[in-house]
Amino acid sequence: MAEFFQFETEFVDSLRCIPMQVRFNLDTCGVKLKLVHWNGFNAEQKQALVDRNCDQPRATADYRDFVQGLVTEQTGAPAKTLPIEDKPAWLDVAVVPEDVVLKAREFDLAITPSQWANLSPLQRFALIKLSRPSHENRNFLPAIQEFGLA
Repeated sequence: MAEFFQFETEFVDSLRCIPMQVRFNLDTCGVKLKLVHWNGFNAEQKQALVDRNCDQPRATADYRDFVQGLVTEQTGAPAKTLPIEDKPAWLDVAVVPEDVVLKAREFDLAITPSQWANLSPLQRFALIKLSRPSHENRNFLPAIQEFGLA
């Protein structure tokens, strides 16, 4: 079942941006999907990417094949691939990543290890993505608030 965050509400109804759930799945299966690819998909294709599971090895491979099929159909070539981490930071319940710590400090906040551990993997993933220096971070504070950390 798809999980959308409140901070995504401005674009989730139209799916004009890639929702965190899909981004989570893309990182899990190792596909670098560009926004131009996403915007080239029709509503049914986008919804299929939202609805598909990517939580078991077979499902992850199927998700990757499905995404690559869509991109290849659209552009004539598959999307670039990403390395798949053996132990992604969002699955580590013991360590708050440094980028998340630093971003939280910008708002005079500190995320404790127990708070981090109590988040879902998708919530941890979202905070990691929203704290990257190269990312447009306007949703970091709304996410922190939504997750009960501020």
